[in-house]
Amino acid sequence: MLDANIATQLKGYLDNIKRPIELIAALDDSAKAKEMRDLLQEIADMSSQINFTEDADSDPRKPSFQIKQPQGDEKIRFAGIPMGHEFTSLVLALLHTGGHPTRLDEEVIEQIKSLEGEYHFETYISLSCQNCPEVVQALNVMAVHNPNISHTMIDGALYQEEVDNRQIMAVPTVYLNGENFGQGRMSLPEIIAKLDTGAVKREAEKINQKDDFDVLIIGGGPAGASASIYASRKGIRTGIVAERFGGQVMDTMAIENFISVKETEGPKLVAALEEHVKEYEVDVMNLQRAKALSKKDKMVEVELESGAVLSSKTVILATGARWRELGVPGEREYRGHGVAYCPHCDGPLFKGKPVAVIGGGNSGVEAAIDLAGIVGHVTLIEFNGELRADAVLQKKLFSLDNVEVITGAQTTEITGSDGKVNGLIYVDRATEQKHTVSLNAVFVQIGLLPNTDWLQDTIDLSKFGEIEIDNHGQTSLPGVFAAGDVTTIPYKQIIMAMGDGARAALGAFDYIIRNEFDEKDTKAA
Repeated sequence: MLDANIATQLKGYLDNIKRPIELIAALDDSAKAKEMRDLLQEIADMSSQINFTEDADSDPRKPSFQIKQPQGDEKIRFAGIPMGHEFTSLVLALLHTGGHPTRLDEEVIEQIKSLEGEYHFETYISLSCQNCPEVVQALNVMAVHNPNISHTMIDGALYQEEVDNRQIMAVPTVYLNGENFGQGRMSLPEIIAKLDTGAVKREAEKINQKDDFDVLIIGGGPAGASASIYASRKGIRTGIVAERFGGQVMDTMAIENFISVKETEGPKLVAALEEHVKEYEVDVMNLQRAKALSKKDKMVEVELESGAVLSSKTVILATGARWRELGVPGEREYRGHGVAYCPHCDGPLFKGKPVAVIGGGNSGVEAAIDLAGIVGHVTLIEFNGELRADAVLQKKLFSLDNVEVITGAQTTEITGSDGKVNGLIYVDRATEQKHTVSLNAVFVQIGLLPNTDWLQDTIDLSKFGEIEIDNHGQTSLPGVFAAGDVTTIPYKQIIMAMGDGARAALGAFDYIIRNEFDEKDTKAA
């Protein structure tokens, strides 16, 4: 199951196990069960602390296995073979159950331990989903620290009947005690906040007590991370407010044009960014969404949705962009139930079924190519008369037997029944004829929208809603700068957002040293 290099690395990790653990498998006669048995036996042979046994009655889901201490209760279970993106989840579950310390602050650990009640989580994943491991690992670590919490990871492709019965059409999807708990990427703090109802208020109170910043960055994507590093290196008080650190890059699968890095994935790049930011004295306030921006004398104030208010000499807006919606009937109604925006995450849920991709740019054509290897048939629909993707991508697309390309078509409605997508309607723009396509999912890939809704009537925006900036990253409001995909920069690329963040930070520093601030303008730092 494991190649030599991975096996060697895993054996090294398992040397960190401090106490005995058991792997107990519920297996049947299937090929997947054989693979699971081979994997678990191989892992058990690597460490004297690990014991592997089979117990067909230990779980109705077969194949599956649990990881537990000999005298402990069942906590962590994998209903599926955790390879691909989930292999790290398996390794961490082994280490943490085996006594290797988790990398959590004591405050977070105490918050997990103090949760009252019984919590049984089930997370439906696909092994190609880059968003799923964060959820799986977060719930696993909660199960390690609280005996009243258990968690089962379920491979949706392996348990297709279960997925169909629960009408799960997007991953990760999390159930808590049999009821839908959430869908999509969720960090550990987000999960805890949903369970601990007083967490938001307590965090707002803490934020309100913070001293004024020299530079306050709104957004934790590449532009925001770069700005924070450049600002902090100037020796000035720097903070980041982020709804989730990493932003949209967390949803990006393959990155092959980041100079000096031949190939990487969004979550890996974000993890590296976060580690780099932590090297500096940057106050990162995660799970916080900005609500309003205003000028108060020489200072800039930012109000958060939690009710907290922060004050800073300068502010850098790096809120990025989000997927553009079609804006047609059925899109929002069936989001997560056949309407999707991440083909890598949700594609495996539609194995062998017909789907559509809306959009003929690079993103749309890449999505169609990826999906063609998983689903039964792909219909790519483009509004314009021809595709806009690079020639090399188009050549690959048209070589695929299970892809149909329709150009000059306007999608007017996504249809469904029984709570899930069953088709779409488009109009041929040349003949004005309506056509219906029967399918099980629609993947929307039509570009981005800047996250500037909260800034209307505050600063100058372009007709596309982007923040207008000058050569220093300055906006129309003195002391407020902007960087990255949320601005009018012409090309929305990670590497450009990083450079833009550096420029905005240097512009903000230059603004501070050229303007006088005294004690009546700021709180004591």
